[in-house]
Amino acid sequence: MNWTPRKRVEAILHGDLPDKVPLTMYECMIPQCTVERQLRNDGLCIVYRTAVFATHTPNVRRTSETFEQDGVQYVRVHTETPVGTLTEVNRPAGFTSWHMERMFKQPEDYAKLRFLVEDQRFEPRYDDFRRKQADLGEDFILRAGIAATPLHQIMIGWMGVETFAVEWMERRDEILALYRIMAQRHREIYRLVARSPASHANYGGNEVPEVMGVERFEQYCLPLYAEAATELHAHGVLLGSHLDGNNRAWAHAVAASSLDYVEAFTPPPDCDLSIREALDRWPGKFLWLNFPSSVHLATLEGIQATTRALIAQAAPGDRLIIGITEDIPADRWQQNMLTIARAIDADGRLPIPNRRN
Repeated sequence: MNWTPRKRVEAILHGDLPDKVPLTMYECMIPQCTVERQLRNDGLCIVYRTAVFATHTPNVRRTSETFEQDGVQYVRVHTETPVGTLTEVNRPAGFTSWHMERMFKQPEDYAKLRFLVEDQRFEPRYDDFRRKQADLGEDFILRAGIAATPLHQIMIGWMGVETFAVEWMERRDEILALYRIMAQRHREIYRLVARSPASHANYGGNEVPEVMGVERFEQYCLPLYAEAATELHAHGVLLGSHLDGNNRAWAHAVAASSLDYVEAFTPPPDCDLSIREALDRWPGKFLWLNFPSSVHLATLEGIQATTRALIAQAAPGDRLIIGITEDIPADRWQQNMLTIARAIDADGRLPIPNRRN
């Protein structure tokens, strides 16, 4: 077989063995340059995250304005609903942004958020997905997404952790009413993603036990994973979640979940569950790693040794993809990525011998 970067990733998705461990990187983290071309020639697959559906809110109007304060640029967004306006302020920061002021500020905002969610309308964008896939070619794999899980969106996206903690104690019924409306809307999305041309989709992400809590994860995330998986699996689409923090506390819950893969899984030294432990505790699931970010500051010899150790832990290698899901220091990314790719070429030929480093 002619193993293209995409075919290697697809082999892992299908439970097969490619010729070597796949290496991937998000589309926003690798600028076009000579090294980028060399990496793709050596097998790097770029993960292009794109939607298979569009969301409309016909009765909600959004406007934004950019302003500067103390030399820093901010964006203020107004979300106008028939029952009132929600305002947020964000600070752009490269490929992401920081929430400086969140939408939810007072109990009266529950009605506005409920209207916002209830006003959502979804429609497929399958032709756009197919066109992108054809245009980008074999060095890319396209990933669909469902949404942030409802409780995560409420907690992190709309309230912030401190406000959520107060509201969870004082007005939990309001939070759960909003959660139920969001979950109902997501059921429409499951069906759209399931019938799409995507091979896999992420649902939720950035959940960590220290904030979400194991009990809430089990009660409010796992049942939605199960519902989504029922729809997606009926059409051959895999389901994953971006769980890039400590996973030991809820490893038993992930094992019982309907997830096919854990994306952005981050092993030690950054997080608390090793690749070998995760593979042993999560039979039937594969790991789509985030190469531990702290190691990008190590020597090239250290980066090579870490790559070799990650590969060795995953023997025989049919449940591992090494990915880059966090930014690398601008002055390090080229040599770091070339080092990781060379280590995979040297040690990542499959099946991997069952050895421990």
